[in-house]
Amino acid sequence: MTTWTRDETPQDIFRFLREGDEGRHQAARVTADGAAWLASATGHREAALTRWESRPASPAALPCGTVFDVVNVDPVFGRRMLDRLWAEGPGSGPVAVHRGRMMLFAAPGTAQRLPALLDWEEWGDAVPRPLCHGLGDAVTVPPLVPSDAAGPRWLVAPDTRGPWLPGPEVVLWACVRAVRAASAADVRVSIFPPADPDANVYDVSRRR
Repeated sequence: MTTWTRDETPQDIFRFLREGDEGRHQAARVTADGAAWLASATGHREAALTRWESRPASPAALPCGTVFDVVNVDPVFGRRMLDRLWAEGPGSGPVAVHRGRMMLFAAPGTAQRLPALLDWEEWGDAVPRPLCHGLGDAVTVPPLVPSDAAGPRWLVAPDTRGPWLPGPEVVLWACVRAVRAASAADVRVSIFPPADPDANVYDVSRRR
């Protein structure tokens, strides 16, 4: 993990984030740099870090529109989007789940642009309409320290001070790919013609 000096942030919780679970898979755990990135969305980074020091296992409400936007989708469809982003595309930014929804963190401006792109897209009507959170909105983000209690949690946690975030075109691409993949999976090809409901049916199992 990236080091976090005490001159920059004296909070013990970030030492825990930096040193805890060394050698384990960290995809769903916030790093110290990831926490700094999240706190920067408030416009008062040090105050946000102080609050998180006292309540590291509690979720927080953060404003959208300046550091990130959030695309809020059905979880099944969101999983399909992530599959496409990671298997065929550039990957994703941070991703969280909350109240039965999946939240994909996206580049600022995505919330405003994505609905228009979906309206123009040929497959747009087949896409389950996402909820787009941008300037003027706020979202609940998971706690820095994972908790066993029901609540928001990270699937892909922020781990740098400048994580890559997909823009509206990339999110649109993932939406279309997810719809097309689901559509292709529903197609069943048969070498036999459809049955005639009025045809006589004979039991040939007893033919000699």
